Amino acid sequence: MQVKNPLINKIVLLVLVLAISALFLTMIRQFLMAIFVAGLSAALAHPFHQRLTKLLGGRETMASIVVIVAIIFLVLLPMAGLITVVVGQAVHVGQSVTPWIESFVNKPGALTHYLEKIPYYQEILPYRDMIFEKAGQAVGMISNLLINSLSSITKMTVNAVFNAVIMLYVMFYFLTMGDVLLEKILYYLPLAHHDEERLLYRFTSVTRATMKSTLIIGMLQGGLCGLAFYLAGIQGAVFWGTVMAVMSIIPAFGTAIIWGPALIILALTGDFAGVVILAVICGAVAGNLDNVLRPRLVGKDTQMHDLFVLFGTLGGITLFGILGIIIGPIISALFITMWEIYGDAFQEYLPAVGSFNKRNRQGEGEYRIQKPDDR
Repeated sequence: MQVKNPLINKIVLLVLVLAISALFLTMIRQFLMAIFVAGLSAALAHPFHQRLTKLLGGRETMASIVVIVAIIFLVLLPMAGLITVVVGQAVHVGQSVTPWIESFVNKPGALTHYLEKIPYYQEILPYRDMIFEKAGQAVGMISNLLINSLSSITKMTVNAVFNAVIMLYVMFYFLTMGDVLLEKILYYLPLAHHDEERLLYRFTSVTRATMKSTLIIGMLQGGLCGLAFYLAGIQGAVFWGTVMAVMSIIPAFGTAIIWGPALIILALTGDFAGVVILAVICGAVAGNLDNVLRPRLVGKDTQMHDLFVLFGTLGGITLFGILGIIIGPIISALFITMWEIYGDAFQEYLPAVGSFNKRNRQGEGEYRIQKPDDR
């Protein structure tokens, strides 16, 4: 029996599909991040999985098991050990920084020689004690916030282990039947094939570039700066190295957000050996790794301006937490790609835009629209 009005049938069907899909996604929302990470990991491990499958005589399931076991022993277990050390040192740093800064503030006379060189020091002098007091209170608040955050992280340990198990389980099936799943997704996506290929290429290329640049450069810079902190005698070197590994994603400033103030404090306390160590290892060596390695690791895969990478990363961290370091740039890349597809699809409806030239006339800047005929 045929439906009298096919249009109404399609509308009802579309509404039901959207409603049931929304209900399903709401039901599994706590697992969506684990599924997404499993998809990223499977996409990155896919070339290795293919080569391993050939070595094992086409046994794809066995190759997937080997990849999962390798991730457990080479990535997850070392990361768990690192997190344990970092949490322990973070608690110690949070408890020791406040007494140290208070003793540092209570002896401002040791700083007078350096403070006298600051411009307008005489105007600032009446407010010196108040500034030191507020600085001590700020550090105390940061320390308490750090300890409270670590307490919440401890409560999330069981949830993190559970999500890791889900991620590995989903990743196993992505490796064994990922091609079938991808074909299904692309089939239900009402886009032209070349647009689907463009989206898929941008997704995989940006993911690969972001993972390479973030992980490799972050580990190198964090490791070198952590070593510098250890050699300089700063407590919690592993903790500070981990923090600087995360800070390395921020363009221009990066790890200097942490080691810069540390260098100034060492200089004020007269520890010039520590100043030299931080300046050489953190400033000269680690600071230039980004300029040397990032172009080779990333290349032109992202095809994005630095501003998109910066705001994508910071916005991703705000929305998704630490995984936003990877997810943010991917969303930025997909945003750019979708607008490119839109421009190609509606090219015949979009008007041509002339170029804008800036000319100086008698010292005054003037903008003029240059028509295509003027070129």
